[in-house]
Amino acid sequence: MLVLFKKKIKLRNQYDKKMFDLMRQTKQEWEHAKKIEQSVFEKDGLLFAQTKLAKIKYFYLFKEARIRKIKGDTTKS
Repeated sequence: MLVLFKKKIKLRNQYDKKMFDLMRQTKQEWEHAKKIEQSVFEKDGLLFAQTKLAKIKYFYLFKEARIRKIKGDTTKS
């Protein structure tokens, strides 16, 4: 029984790390999309939608991380 508990903790830690790495990557993509949107003179709906989608993805992962109580700093790469 103890072995299964340790395995569950190990798997949870692995997936938490993967989720945190995905959060970091998604945040970088969102920041990149914001920079592109700000620098482009002629803005279109597709560019706005891509930026909004990147933002929504990041905040969804952020919400899930809070539920799972994952802590870390996504500003560092």
